[in-house]
Amino acid sequence: MPSAYGNPYCGIGLVTQEQQPDFHSALVNTAQAVETALNDLLPVRSNDRLREAMRYASLGQGKRLRPFLVLQSAGLFNQRPEQAMRVAAALECIHCYSLVHDDLPAMDNDDLRRGQPTTHRRFDEATAILAGDGLLTFAFEILGEAATHADPTIRSALVVELARAAGEAGMVGGQMKDIEAEAGGFSSYQAIAEMQRGKTGALFRFACEAGAIMAAADRMPLRQYAEHIGLAFQIADDILDVESDAATLGKATGKDKGRGKATFVDFLGLDGAKQEAARLSDAAVAAVAVYGDKARLLADTARFIVARKK
Repeated sequence: MPSAYGNPYCGIGLVTQEQQPDFHSALVNTAQAVETALNDLLPVRSNDRLREAMRYASLGQGKRLRPFLVLQSAGLFNQRPEQAMRVAAALECIHCYSLVHDDLPAMDNDDLRRGQPTTHRRFDEATAILAGDGLLTFAFEILGEAATHADPTIRSALVVELARAAGEAGMVGGQMKDIEAEAGGFSSYQAIAEMQRGKTGALFRFACEAGAIMAAADRMPLRQYAEHIGLAFQIADDILDVESDAATLGKATGKDKGRGKATFVDFLGLDGAKQEAARLSDAAVAAVAVYGDKARLLADTARFIVARKK
C-alpha cells in the first residue's frame, strides 16, 4: 500500500515515540487509514449489487478499534506498516460481516447500525447474507496473499488464528451461547463472561496478538491484555445499554433486557459493573507494561474502552 498513509501508523515504525499523537488523534487517524485501505481493497464495480452491499457494510462510520489494536500490536515488534494494515483490514472484514449477520431478523433483528439502516434494511436479507459471506471469505484472501507477509508460515498462522477467533471456538460459538441464553438466561457472572470471551473477546484477542504472530514472538502479555479489555469492553457496553440511548449509540438499546437475558449489570449492579470494568482496565495496562513506552497507546486504549460514551 502507498506510504501516503503516513501518521495513522504512528507507533509502528514510521515516527518516533516523541512524535506520537494523543490517543484520540491516533484512533481517528487510524480509522481514516483503515477506511482508505478497505476502499482500495474493495473498489467500486459498476452494476455489482453484491460489491455495493459489501462496501456499505464495511465502509463509513466506526471507531475501527480492532484494526487500531492490530497496528499497535504490530508496532511493538517493528512490523512493516503496510503489512500490518492488511491484517487490520482482514480483521475488520470479519467484524463487519459479523455485524451484518447479527442484525438479520433471524438474529438480533436490528434496523440501525452506526446510525444508518442495517445492511438487510438498505438492501434485502438475501443480499445482506451474501455480503456478509463475501466479507468473511475476503478476509482470508487478504491474509493469504504474499503482500501480507513474505513468510508463508506466518501467513498460514494468521489465517489459522483468525479462523479460530471467528469460528466455533470463538465468535460464532459465543454467539450460539448467547442465542441459547434467550431460553434460560445466564446462571452466573462466570457463564456470561465465558460467552463474551468467545462472542466479543476472541476478535480482540486476535487483534492484540497479531503483531506477535507476524514477528513470531511471545504472545502471552498481549493475550492477557486482550482477555482483560475484551471483558471490559462488553461490561462497558452493558453499562451504556442502561445509561445511554439509541440516538447516542446509533443502535437500539435494552435488547437483552427485553429478551430476558441477564447482563453484567444484572449480576454486578451498575456501580459494581463500573468497578469491575475499571479493575479489568487497570489489569490490561499492567499486562503490557513489559513493553514500556511503546505500549502507551495500548494502555490508553484500555482506559478509553471503559470511559467511552458510545
